[in-house]
Amino acid sequence: MEITEPTTPDDHDAHQWRVQFDADVAFANGGGLQAQEFRLDAPGPDLGTDDIAALFVRHLGLLMVGSVRITNVRMLREPHKGGRGVAAPNRAPGRIVELSHPIRHGMVTYPGLPGPDITDHLSREASRDHYGPGTEFHIGRISMVANTGTYLDSPFHRFDDGADLAALPLDGLVDLDGLVIRTLGADTPAVDRNTLLPYDVTGRAVLIHTDWARHWGTDAYGAGGHPYLTAEAAAWLADQRPALVGIDSVNIDDTAAPTRPAHTTLLAAGIPIVEHLRGLEQLPPTDFRFHAAPPAVEGMGTFTVRTYAVLPEPGTAD
Repeated sequence: MEITEPTTPDDHDAHQWRVQFDADVAFANGGGLQAQEFRLDAPGPDLGTDDIAALFVRHLGLLMVGSVRITNVRMLREPHKGGRGVAAPNRAPGRIVELSHPIRHGMVTYPGLPGPDITDHLSREASRDHYGPGTEFHIGRISMVANTGTYLDSPFHRFDDGADLAALPLDGLVDLDGLVIRTLGADTPAVDRNTLLPYDVTGRAVLIHTDWARHWGTDAYGAGGHPYLTAEAAAWLADQRPALVGIDSVNIDDTAAPTRPAHTTLLAAGIPIVEHLRGLEQLPPTDFRFHAAPPAVEGMGTFTVRTYAVLPEPGTAD
């Protein structure tokens, strides 16, 4: 059995095992099924072919299976993508996972937009003239475009009559049932409808993990070729009614195309979008709560947000 190290740049504690294999299934009532280089989440690296066969049958929900032959097994150390028959592991010791980028003076989020200007409104030194001996305060001032760092788009971002930040209900932004859809290793940046079809997204915070966040702070982040949702994928999501859709890329749309179908379709359906996420490799595919509440600013469609996930305590489940 071959064992392969992580396919993503950093070896985080959140990496689990997945198994790649070929399968030849014969059904008891006739017919068969073959699969080459099929991948499944695995509970660990020490799986026999019988264990893999059982995972395969449960994952696909196969009925009337007569026999399963498993060959060419490789164990891969990479994040789980979600599968039937493999429970999400407990995360210890911390329950809170940071998913937003820090805001720094002058940093670039999106090419062509100015970085934030962070200055003193009242410095500590100047404040000493206003307070008693030994007492000082700092009051900062920040000037920035709304699309800075990790931010949330409301329908008003795209549509003049859409709900602005202040009109978004909190129950659609916080304490959401989270779902991570991993697209790492895909041979195209386009995340299409077929990638999403296996998942139950209704009412959930759907977070697309592309690993593009590894480029954050470099020219490559906004240089092109980034992962994005296709128009068909956005239309399918709008029909399925998730609470929110997020992505760890520079844009949920293909920036080479000016029509922005993902923004248009999702925001028209009242589904907020969170862009520039990070840290999704630290999350299990399911069994966590997602939070992304921006300030309730009237007349504004986008704002920087502190996003995070809350995971169950070790040994517990939601």
